Amino acid sequence: MSDAYIALADGCVLEARSRAPGRTRGELVFTTAYTGYEESLTDPSYAEQVLTFSYPLIGNYGVRSERFESESVQPRAAIARELTDDVAEWLAGEEIPAVDHVDTREIVTTVREEGAMACGIAAGPDVTPEDAVAEMEACEPMSDHVDIGAQVSVAEPAVHESGGAANVALLDCGAKGSIISSLTERGADVHVLPYDSTPEDVAAVDPDVLFVSNGPGDPENFVAAQEVVEAFAGDLPMAGICLGQQVIASALGGSTEKMMFGHRGVNQPVKDLRTDRVVMTTQNHGYTVDDTGPLEVTQVNVNDDTVEGLDSEELDVITRQYHPEANPGPHDSLGFFDEVLELAGARRRVTAD
Repeated sequence: MSDAYIALADGCVLEARSRAPGRTRGELVFTTAYTGYEESLTDPSYAEQVLTFSYPLIGNYGVRSERFESESVQPRAAIARELTDDVAEWLAGEEIPAVDHVDTREIVTTVREEGAMACGIAAGPDVTPEDAVAEMEACEPMSDHVDIGAQVSVAEPAVHESGGAANVALLDCGAKGSIISSLTERGADVHVLPYDSTPEDVAAVDPDVLFVSNGPGDPENFVAAQEVVEAFAGDLPMAGICLGQQVIASALGGSTEKMMFGHRGVNQPVKDLRTDRVVMTTQNHGYTVDDTGPLEVTQVNVNDDTVEGLDSEELDVITRQYHPEANPGPHDSLGFFDEVLELAGARRRVTAD
């Protein structure tokens, strides 16, 4: 008899094995990454989602905290074909429901054909299929999580000093730790600010560049971040990654839309329209920019032509939809952070003159 059930919005209820008990719900998504499960499970962009791993064995090199992208597990639950005891014990300790012994190929195919959908999980002794269905029926759409930023952002400002090569104001909408380290490794001082900071909060750190981070959910719900972008547009260089690209585009007159099932994995090909060079990238997003406003499209996804890079020389803006810092994934695009600090350095030179 099964001790775990997965209920999907399309009416299917799948039997599974409980590896970490609990009942929960969230938007069902999948990642194609075959390594980096620790990074994926601690990526704040997975908040309010149920993460399915398409790769069949998760946990074959253990669990090490130095690989974490945040201090805790972020998805509401995890699904795999096979979870090792190390990962199962980690998730149980974090009180995150986890199940395996399920056909993840069927789940991935369902999401690809029908889109990301509501999902309910019930795992542990005495659970029933009805328990999972009840969780699924109570699941809210991602757009209804209007204050999701509060779950993933710092509560108070924090400073990561590293030599003062540039002063970066980073709006933390759910930032991966490796974004901060990618900047500090290049000598930047990074002021990590809460997602709902005001323009006055940003001005108080006297930044050379404004950086809007990745994060979960609908970019239209990050109203405060858009107001900060609007306040400094044309006066302060700006950069953004993932949700950050969407927030900046929306604030400058563009718009975003929800994708059918998004891009999540470490093998997304991106073409630079200026050089015709294609790089492989790490991605984790369910929304995309559909109207770029005054920003120029400089990079596109080879698979579906969605916007992957936006620039504006006039406004000193550079954004990427993918994750240049990788972790996990290829390091083809790490040069993005050098470009960000070049923007900051140019502002310093102008200010000094």
